[in-house]
Amino acid sequence: MSTDYDLVIRNGLVVDGTGAEPFAADVAIRDGHIVAIGRDLGPSAASIDASGQIVTPGFVDVHTHYDGQITWENRLAPSSGHGVTTVVMGNCGVGFAPARPSDRGLMIKLMEGVEDIPDVVMSEGLPWNWETFPDYLDALDQRRSDIDFATQLPHSPLRVYVMGKRGADLEPPTQDDLDAMRRLTAEAITAGALAVSTSRNMAHRFRDGRLAPSVPTEEQELQALALGLRDAGKGAFQILPNSDKSADAEFGIMRRLAETSGRPVSFSLLQSPHRPDNWRMYEDGMREAHADGLQIYGQFYPRPIGVLLGLNLSYHPFSLNPSFRPLANLPLEEKVKAMRDPALRKRLIAEEPDDPNPFFLSVTRRTESLFPLGNPPNYNPRAGDSIVERARAAGVPEKELIYDELLKDEGHAILYAPSDKDVMKVMERATDMFGKPGAVLGLGDGGAHYGMICDAAYTTYVLTQWLGNPGKAFQLAGLIRGLTSVPAQSVGLCDRGVLKPGYKADINVIDLGRLNLHAPRIAHDLPANGKRLTQKADGYCATIVSGRVTYTDGQPTGDLPGRLIRGAKPAPADAH
Repeated sequence: MSTDYDLVIRNGLVVDGTGAEPFAADVAIRDGHIVAIGRDLGPSAASIDASGQIVTPGFVDVHTHYDGQITWENRLAPSSGHGVTTVVMGNCGVGFAPARPSDRGLMIKLMEGVEDIPDVVMSEGLPWNWETFPDYLDALDQRRSDIDFATQLPHSPLRVYVMGKRGADLEPPTQDDLDAMRRLTAEAITAGALAVSTSRNMAHRFRDGRLAPSVPTEEQELQALALGLRDAGKGAFQILPNSDKSADAEFGIMRRLAETSGRPVSFSLLQSPHRPDNWRMYEDGMREAHADGLQIYGQFYPRPIGVLLGLNLSYHPFSLNPSFRPLANLPLEEKVKAMRDPALRKRLIAEEPDDPNPFFLSVTRRTESLFPLGNPPNYNPRAGDSIVERARAAGVPEKELIYDELLKDEGHAILYAPSDKDVMKVMERATDMFGKPGAVLGLGDGGAHYGMICDAAYTTYVLTQWLGNPGKAFQLAGLIRGLTSVPAQSVGLCDRGVLKPGYKADINVIDLGRLNLHAPRIAHDLPANGKRLTQKADGYCATIVSGRVTYTDGQPTGDLPGRLIRGAKPAPADAH
């Protein structure tokens, strides 16, 4: 029997990613693209019955760190398990290219400190079959994945590639150095980098406490990268601002970068408890920039970004104490057994953490906003549920109660430390930000912080926690638009994120009634038996990439249609 289509998704409720009202229709796919949407479509080689389910574009996460993971495995989990079909990696100015052989160890150490990926995992997993950034793109071209991936030129490796030891030692650049960075930026963008990325955040350091090379650089150096974008005539600038400084000053830098480059600027819009006014300043700055014709986008997270702590994770409140060091690499059951010894318990509770890296010290000391995560995970705890408040109510020292919580579930318990103890205020700001000019849902950070953060499931969180929120009355069409076409267009990937004929056939079929987020769990499946947090969800009936089904009911089909995306993509000329 002849067929008109490769695949037809029938009887679903189409939520097309534009913000338009959902409508009942079938979606037909041929040669990796949507070719028809309507009723009574012709025969197809395969079909999916989406009765009672929604049909959406695949989700787009513009802030990930799969730079290493894509070189050693074919699944970009956890993102791909949560309806994400496209990721952008190479954020925050860190990555693995360009890198001379003599600097590979430095790049590994930097990624270990900034993104909490163990040295041994990268040392064993990275093939290093590249040196320049175009070489890296050529290597990625050979990779096959469950979802599409784009990458960016990271500032710190670029600086070291141009300046050598002077770059790592934070020396100022010469004019020749700036000219070389400008030229190599243009070269990388022309070869297919989606953007150039940098970080000014003081928390971004090597494990031994040294600042990442990009962090203290002056604006003159950032302007050289912006000039490289202008020379290429395409690409974007991704930046993580210095959250210790006024947003007015940081946004001023971003405006000037946008003006110099003539290209979009995307930044991490983080809520800082130390500078609560920054959030409003950034919101005002984006609104004014867009009114002035400047494309400046703020990537924000839908809830407090939270560090996860536990005996089987990278850190917990006692992990940097001297008496814990002999236990650090023991199997979990041996750690638990040792920590149940009353003498060791007394020593650990009495000690203070010691480490050269101030960020990791702050992680272990952040006990004023510490909550049991639970299963199902509770990311919206009330202030009174914190361990500190419970300890006060019970009249016991907070460290005693933290110690007991860590030992629960035979040491598998996970504690949640949101970035701000006023979780409700953070969530109110995030929900208010949604839909504002330049605001982009993101910051999933997949591929990084393997033992500290598991935020790549934010897509599922939004659909389970924001949809039907009585205080905000979010509509399904608007939320899907915020997970699809808005982030896609912010980085120039305009060929996806919308369900219309002519667009790329990246699609989710979701049963909203069954959509459910599981608690994070540890898996030992990285190179060198490294561990990472994973997180699963129920309700994703099918995920489709380039017209091919990659997941059915959360299980991989084995198909790997995901490819490297080289550069921005225009909207289909024949879209209608």
